[in-house]
Amino acid sequence: MRIFLASAILMLLTVQPALAQEARKTDPANPVAVMKTNYGEIQIELFSKDAPKTVANFIGLAEGTKEYTDIKTGKKTKGNFFDGVVFHRVIKGFMIQGGDPKGTGTGGTGYQFEDEINATALGLDSLKAVQKGGGVHSYLSVRSQRDFQRVILMPLYRTMGIRSQADLDAKKDELQKKINELTVKKIYENQGYIYSSNLKSHVPKRGVIAMANSGPNTNGSQFFINLVDTPHLTGKHTVFGKVIKGMDVVDKIGGVPVGQGSKPKKEVRIISVRVKK
Repeated sequence: MRIFLASAILMLLTVQPALAQEARKTDPANPVAVMKTNYGEIQIELFSKDAPKTVANFIGLAEGTKEYTDIKTGKKTKGNFFDGVVFHRVIKGFMIQGGDPKGTGTGGTGYQFEDEINATALGLDSLKAVQKGGGVHSYLSVRSQRDFQRVILMPLYRTMGIRSQADLDAKKDELQKKINELTVKKIYENQGYIYSSNLKSHVPKRGVIAMANSGPNTNGSQFFINLVDTPHLTGKHTVFGKVIKGMDVVDKIGGVPVGQGSKPKKEVRIISVRVKK
């Protein structure tokens, strides 16, 4: 029995490193970004096949090959964009956000680019926006009648050409049918999101890195790393990588004291971001 037990332990010791390595990096073709901060190092696997433009933008800014507008001079330049940039927004139990050269949440690169999200792959086309009994899907954050008007009804009124009470009365049955058929995907499309059908998208789980934005197709340099799963953000932010080493550093940053606007009281700074060679 002792010999068997010793053999089993030895086998576990030799297998576990391989399993750990597999857990750290799922695709050997994906680049790994090494983000050094004043709280420690974070390694991030970048999904280059699943979000190619987003990954190329992130790497280009990090390594100084991507042109952007300097916030101080207003001129086009190149450089290691993220070096010295802070995490300007930290919400415990939610996420940490950085990538703004102003450090306020209002800065960026001087350009914007489109989302890379496949809503169908994420299952948003199968989620009914309005549930039986009148409830609205939790992803849509509809908490009042005013929200219902803004998120559900007004986009339908526009697409159906309803401009008066007479129009509404004439199209009442058609409107109800369309409400019953609405999916979360369709609601987001009504808000301006344009989805791709040929990308493999990822849900915003704990440890992923995704683009922060101010609405559809407003990506630049700001990003966030999830401290927890955030299913309500599915389909609204391009997930372009995941932390494969240093999640303890992310959690440490996620627990720092913050002040107004969820800005850390003590500076959390990115020292550098480079692709691992």
